Amino acid sequence: MAIEIEHKFLLANDEWRKHINHSVQYRQGYLSSLATSSIRIRTSDDLAWLNIKSATIGTHRHEYEYEIPLADADEILNNLCKKPLIEKTRHFVVDDGNVWEIDEFDGDNKGLCIAEIELTEIGKDFAKPLWLGAEVTDDVRYYNNNLAVHPYSQWRER
Repeated sequence: MAIEIEHKFLLANDEWRKHINHSVQYRQGYLSSLATSSIRIRTSDDLAWLNIKSATIGTHRHEYEYEIPLADADEILNNLCKKPLIEKTRHFVVDDGNVWEIDEFDGDNKGLCIAEIELTEIGKDFAKPLWLGAEVTDDVRYYNNNLAVHPYSQWRER
C-alpha cells in the first residue's frame, strides 16, 4: 500500500528562490473528488499520470500513481476534468538535506505558493527553513482538489 507523508506550509518570504535546484510545470485536473478519495490527471512536459488519493486531511494518506499516455491525458484534461484546471510550477529546493517542493500556482490560483515536504515516516523530524511560514497541512483550502473547486482568486480571506 502506498502512503504519502507530507507537510504543507505557506511561505514567509522569497529567500527560497535563491536555492531552486530545478522547476517543472504541471497541468492537472480532477475527474472525481469524493469524501473518501480524489482521482486526478496530471501532465508535465511529455509525461502524464493518473493519480488516486485518499481524501484524508493531515500528514499522511493513501496515494497511487500510474503513468498514462500523454495524448490520453490531454484529452481527459480538456474534455472530462472539472474546470478550472490546476496550473502550477513546482520548484525543487534542497535545504538541510531535505527536498522541498514549492508550488507556485498560476491561472485561477495565481498568487498562491505552498511549500511541501514529503517524509519517509510519520512523525519524522525535519529542519524548517527560515523562509517557511505557517503550516497549513490540516487546512483543506490548500489541497489541490479543493483549489480546483474553490480557486484562490475567489477567497475572501487569505
